[in-house]
Amino acid sequence: MNSTSPHSGIVAGSDIRIGSGRSRRFVGAEHGAEVSYFFVENQPGEGPGLHWHPYPETWVVIEGVASITVGEETLVAGAGDTATGPAFIPHRFTNVGDGVLTIIGVHASATIIQTFLDED
Repeated sequence: MNSTSPHSGIVAGSDIRIGSGRSRRFVGAEHGAEVSYFFVENQPGEGPGLHWHPYPETWVVIEGVASITVGEETLVAGAGDTATGPAFIPHRFTNVGDGVLTIIGVHASATIIQTFLDED
């Protein structure tokens, strides 16, 4: 349950936490915003499966090293780097470093819509 109003300007991290870790899922529509995001911390080798969105996604690497695959292209991004994947193009990222990967995935949508292609 959110302890903040939709337009208060502050959303507590604990209100949007995913599970027991530090990762968070912010859905803009729930807070009066036109964008959404995932704040993710992954251990080496971790990352989401191949998926796509009907809008662009932009990744900002805060800490660590990510291998980001967008369509047929694979990029390696480090702390401070930003990459964008276009709408409808399958993509994924994986922590290819030795430590924690902290990355923000900004969704150009007030809601998060994603279709996974390689579900287990």
